[in-house]
Amino acid sequence: MISIKIILLKFIKFGIVGASGMVVDFSLTYLFKEIFKIQKYIANGIGFTVAATTNFFLNRIWTFESNDPEMTIQYLKFFFISFIGLGINTLFLYILVSKYGKKFYLSKLVAIMVVMLWNFTANLIFTFK
Repeated sequence: MISIKIILLKFIKFGIVGASGMVVDFSLTYLFKEIFKIQKYIANGIGFTVAATTNFFLNRIWTFESNDPEMTIQYLKFFFISFIGLGINTLFLYILVSKYGKKFYLSKLVAIMVVMLWNFTANLIFTFK
């Protein structure tokens, strides 16, 4: 059984990695949406996917200190969880922007925070157990 102190430390590290992923996510979403004029939900998917990939490597090495030789399987698990997170992210964006008229990037920030809780818990239990 893992202690609360270790889980809290991992969550803090996960949050730091997530913050770097948020920079990647927002930057690429902005680039594709505003510069390349790609539809906002597709741009969101691109930013989210690239951020999830970079987050996998940082979390594997630093947060969860994994030495599992099955890195490809681990990545697929991580990406599967992230893909579910993308669905949660997009759903929150759709509801907040389309149904409640909230600003896109503020809604994206709220969605990222919700998805962070899902991603951490699922990866702790499933990917890096």
